[in-house]
Amino acid sequence: MSTKNLYSTEAKKKIKEMAESIDFTMMATNLKNQPFHVIPMSTKEVDDEGNIWFLSNKTSEHNQNLEKENKTQLIYADKGNFEFLSIYGRAHISTDRNRIKELYGSGDDAWFDGEDDPMITAIKVVPEDAHYWDTKNGKVLSLLKMAKGAVTGNEPDLGVQGDLKV
Repeated sequence: MSTKNLYSTEAKKKIKEMAESIDFTMMATNLKNQPFHVIPMSTKEVDDEGNIWFLSNKTSEHNQNLEKENKTQLIYADKGNFEFLSIYGRAHISTDRNRIKELYGSGDDAWFDGEDDPMITAIKVVPEDAHYWDTKNGKVLSLLKMAKGAVTGNEPDLGVQGDLKV
């Protein structure tokens, strides 16, 4: 796998592309303690600055953890395409009703009583450190290339990975 570190605009574009296409992430909070708290979250948006937005219940354990310490780790994985993204950053909880309404979708009705539910908060994660693994060919072809590499002794070109510096 080759390495291609991305910076500024390219890094923000890559975060947006991968986070929105993979959608679900595992959000880890309470990072100072073991075991830390982990919960699946659906990405609502990645803005032009590379910030990742989620909706959450204000009384949730992860919101409580983020109020104490706003550090978080996001782990995105698309095993079907062998694409992975890890983001460490700082989370900020917002109760801005306009922002919540912008992020809210009909699928959120499963979790909230409509976009005016007073329990909804928006979480903005500002990336501080990120790394990606992006195969060129998807899972099946990558597995075949790995098998060929094992037989021939040649390292297969499986795709690209690198740091994302926003």
